Amino acid sequence: QLRLVESGGGSVQPGGSLRLSCSPSKFSLRNYGIGWFRQAPGKGREYVAVISSNGALKDYADSVKGRFTISRDNAKNTVDLQMSSLKPDDSGVYYCAAEWEDSGSLRADDYDHWGQGTQVFVSS
Repeated sequence: QLRLVESGGGSVQPGGSLRLSCSPSKFSLRNYGIGWFRQAPGKGREYVAVISSNGALKDYADSVKGRFTISRDNAKNTVDLQMSSLKPDDSGVYYCAAEWEDSGSLRADDYDHWGQGTQVFVSS
């Protein structure tokens, strides 16, 4: 099964920054749209951001717009999520996911391959 691997999570104080990275285990991300989702304890999986396969199209959830930036480097086969001005509500497990249709979907069900997640904890 094709899987993704997230890294870069950790604990940070409110207002701080983290950079998450997403890499595939055994395939190329070049043709896939990539989304980031998050899940807080006791809540459902929430859309965060998406980037098209060529990086031309990006979209963000309203809750992170202006604070998070999604980017990709197809030569390095990675997708990053730069998170700034972090708030306690940003805490949760962050997942990256790959969508072959590259539709820019905000729906987790449309994604084909997932990682196991990386924990982000924002607290003073």
